[in-house]
Formats: sequence, structure tokens, C-alpha cells
Amino acid sequence: MSWAQRLKRVFNIDIETCSTCGGALKVIACIEDPLVIDKILTHLDNRAALAEPVVLPPSRAPPQRNLFD
Repeated sequence: MSWAQRLKRVFNIDIETCSTCGGALKVIACIEDPLVIDKILTHLDNRAALAEPVVLPPSRAPPQRNLFD
């Protein structure tokens, strides 16, 4: 059993199928060096910190049209 099949079986993560279109995906790299992994994750954290936060509109209650009918 390949590691991709194990991910799907144990965690229900399918890395061989595109979640958007359902097409087949191909693994082109497997990064196992801890230093490289740390560098990539640090870079992604830095990018996320620079991104502008998403501002949501204030929440409100739903309309109560039939409240006193």
C-alpha cells in the first residue's frame, strides 16, 4: 500500500484526485528534509502575516416578518 493510499484510508485525504474537478493528480515531489520543510512553513507563515485580514460585515438577526401575525 502506498503512502497516498494510507492517507486516504486513515485520514480520508485523497491526494490523487483534484477536489475541484475530480481529475487525476500526480505527485511531483516528496520533501522529507526537516530543514527544507521548516523553511517552507516559515515562508508560508510570513506570507500569511503580510496578507490583509478578511473583514466580515457585522452580523444581524434574521428578519422577523411573521412575528406578530
